[in-house]
Amino acid sequence: MGIIPKNLLNKPMESILDTVKAQIEELLYNNAADFEIAKVLKKDIKIYFDTLEETFATSGGKDFLVKHTKKIDSILKLVYKVAARNMFGDYLPMKNSIPLGLIALGSYGREQLCVHSDIDLMLVYKDIPGYNVKEMIEKILYILWDTGLKLGHRVHTIDDLYHVSQTDITIKTALIESRMIEGSTFIWTETQNAITQIRHDNIEEFIRLKLEEQEIKHTKFPLTMEPNLKEGVGGFRDANLVFWIGKILYNVGNIKNLPSDIVDEKEYKAFRIALEFLFRVRSALHLVAKKKEDKLRLDLIPSIASLLGYDTSKKAHMRFAKKVTESLKTIRLYSIIWLDALTRGYKVDDANQNYIYPREDTQDLNDILIQFREHADKPFRAHPTLLQQLININRPERLDETLYETIRTLLYQPNCYSIFRTLSHANLLRYTLPPIKKVVDLPQFDGYHQYAVDIHSLNCLYHLEHIEDDFIQNLWKTLDSDKKAMLKLVVFLHDAGKGRKADHHFVGASLFKIFAHKIQIEDSLIKMGETLIMYHTLMSKVAQREDIYNETVILSFASHFKTQKLLDMIYILTYADMNGVGPGTYNSFNAKLIKTLYKQSLDVLGQTSMINQVEKRLKKELTLKRNSEFKELSKAKQKKILQIPSNLLFLRYDTKRILAVTKKAFETQTYEFAINNEKYLTIEIIRREAFNLSYLLAKLSHLDVVNMDICKLFDDLKYFKIDFSQTVSEEEIGFIEEMIYNAFKTLQSTVPQIHHIHPNEIEIDCEHSKTYAVMNLHCKDQKGLLAYVINIFDELEIDIATAKIHTLKSRVSDMFLIQKNGKFCHNVDTIIDKLTGKK
Repeated sequence: MGIIPKNLLNKPMESILDTVKAQIEELLYNNAADFEIAKVLKKDIKIYFDTLEETFATSGGKDFLVKHTKKIDSILKLVYKVAARNMFGDYLPMKNSIPLGLIALGSYGREQLCVHSDIDLMLVYKDIPGYNVKEMIEKILYILWDTGLKLGHRVHTIDDLYHVSQTDITIKTALIESRMIEGSTFIWTETQNAITQIRHDNIEEFIRLKLEEQEIKHTKFPLTMEPNLKEGVGGFRDANLVFWIGKILYNVGNIKNLPSDIVDEKEYKAFRIALEFLFRVRSALHLVAKKKEDKLRLDLIPSIASLLGYDTSKKAHMRFAKKVTESLKTIRLYSIIWLDALTRGYKVDDANQNYIYPREDTQDLNDILIQFREHADKPFRAHPTLLQQLININRPERLDETLYETIRTLLYQPNCYSIFRTLSHANLLRYTLPPIKKVVDLPQFDGYHQYAVDIHSLNCLYHLEHIEDDFIQNLWKTLDSDKKAMLKLVVFLHDAGKGRKADHHFVGASLFKIFAHKIQIEDSLIKMGETLIMYHTLMSKVAQREDIYNETVILSFASHFKTQKLLDMIYILTYADMNGVGPGTYNSFNAKLIKTLYKQSLDVLGQTSMINQVEKRLKKELTLKRNSEFKELSKAKQKKILQIPSNLLFLRYDTKRILAVTKKAFETQTYEFAINNEKYLTIEIIRREAFNLSYLLAKLSHLDVVNMDICKLFDDLKYFKIDFSQTVSEEEIGFIEEMIYNAFKTLQSTVPQIHHIHPNEIEIDCEHSKTYAVMNLHCKDQKGLLAYVINIFDELEIDIATAKIHTLKSRVSDMFLIQKNGKFCHNVDTIIDKLTGKK
């Protein structure tokens, strides 16, 4: 902001202008140079721009633009006066006698000039000897350039205008919305006559070119969360196009004055409210950006919203962005309808559009939905006349059974997207699909999505019906019609839970379930749909953020999708969801990752027991995440706990016990142990350094081990819990403590030989999973058995991930989960020989 002189501070703009006029009069009287006059104007312009935010705060949308336009008019009039006085001195003729006119073009001509937009000025003249009009034009332009105004200018004679208009459609467009600023009314009258001729020249071509131009701009600037307010879908150019064609055909000064059979008064009111809001948004955008800017950038939204009176909260910013999208959609809707009505006699519908039209026998909304259903065997577009019928058609206050049934049948059509897109254009998505009511126009400030929720959902549905990946397309083809219909609803509603405090996955699944019941989808399919929505982001996250060759990761993912059909559908949903985010989101790199995750998961689907274990673990993790004690831990510690590789810790222990073990582990430098001797002897050890477990078990072989847990934790820590069948004396506790100390010092131990294990009592499965092998031991219980087995594993450097020890009626049933490191499966025969005493 510049420093405003004290003598001008808080003065109304009219008073400041009078002061400037007086200064210029004095300079003219003293024959001052043009640059001195330009300097005064430049200072005035700076003061004006420095106070624009104050003016904006007290003005409406169009009102502010008109005020700004009038200010620029006043400057141009002053410059005209300066140039005329310089040219003619005391012999200044009447303005009508000077064959020159200053004409405003474009948004300046419409009195919609935005703060930092170019000032489109046309100087029209007649080259009459004696007036030196060309010199006067040069003087005007030089002074204007010296003031620093952003000027876009054209200089033409009256006779040039028609020829120039034929060279460029943009020039013709600018000419038909011209406005007189200053100069000869005779020149203006002749200019108007030329413009009338231009208006009537080749109307059909003008309409065709402008409609083609609009289509190109809509493709280039779709309705994203960073919309182009000028050139994009629903932007000012859409409204301008209605005016331009209305001007060509009816010579009206504004859209409101078009015939009532084209522009309905009620429709115009909604259109005008949206346009007025967008005028304010664009003005605020220019003020905040301090330059000409048409893209509503996300980083500018807080400042723009503040200028428009919104508070600083994220909710307020979302309300603002939501209203922007809503307003752009309103402009789009009525522009489509009015442009069709205006141009109907001048264009032929493109056969490639595959339009469907209103029917005379249509009574209510259900009839139109049935009509959509009949045409949805291929992509279609509702003709603007059908859109108008749709927004005015009779419909009950809420969906009834008939409508619910019809909506259900829409999901079975090959081109459901065409139907939902049409309902979106008519602003009827909220009505026909109530679960999406709260997310229509809802922005997503997550740095990932490019569209509001409902537009994203529509895009996802489009990509579901237009799958370009052959592998995924084949998966889609294997689904029966009921599953396809269910999946279409899932794809469309997967983000319906956004915008609430609760997790949108849970809310979305609930909304889907309620609506699916109302349209009578089968319960089994509803359950599948709930699962898909609950975990609709999981596949992309796991594929892109985790080790998809890690078995724990694969099992964890696959535990949510226990059948191939569910796995197929989450793959298809992920494809549609990512493609719906925006161009380039789904690419060859992440497509490969996701396909790999799919195939890896397919491989483990048969491992029911392991998947069930992982599923139970995930439920325990969820309970853990809700625990207040867990929440108090740092994010780093929380992450370490949740990434513990051993499932046993989560399957066997409750949340309180898991936290006790892991908190102790965070404090452990080398090793910690605890002995409990209340009901039975229990030894717990957390260690980081080498630990001779076989030595300890051998020393305690006179006691019966009934359970032993071995769990890998984090940071090379391991947790051991050994339960014995009896208690010991207080004196023996001291000996046990000494044994534990020695177990950390003794690298070798003498373990008694066991002779009563037969080969058929040993089961080894090296194909248990990609990461783990399993050994089950079913034999007679013998003193020192566990020490004997552990000692053999230690000799062969075999790492036990988990051990489950169970003794019943003098028989043991022990299971050892072994980390695959090449030393177990490559030594199966040796292990069996050692266990059975052959070696």
